Amino acid sequence: MGTSLTPEFWERFAVLLVLAAGLTCVLAAVFDDLAVRVLRRRAHRTPPQAPYRPERHDHRTSVHC
Repeated sequence: MGTSLTPEFWERFAVLLVLAAGLTCVLAAVFDDLAVRVLRRRAHRTPPQAPYRPERHDHRTSVHC
C-alpha cells in the first residue's frame, strides 16, 4: 500500500537538504584552511641538514682482517 508524500515531508526534506549542503560547505572550508596551514608550516621549516660524511681518503680499506 503506497503512501503519498505529504507537504510536511517536502518541507522537512528541503530544510534538511539545505542544512546538509551548508554543513558540507562549512566543513570543506575548515578542512581546506587546515590543509593550507599545514602546508605553509612545512614550507617555513628549515630543510634537514645533510648527514655527516667523513672526508674521503685516497687509500682503500683492507679487505683482510
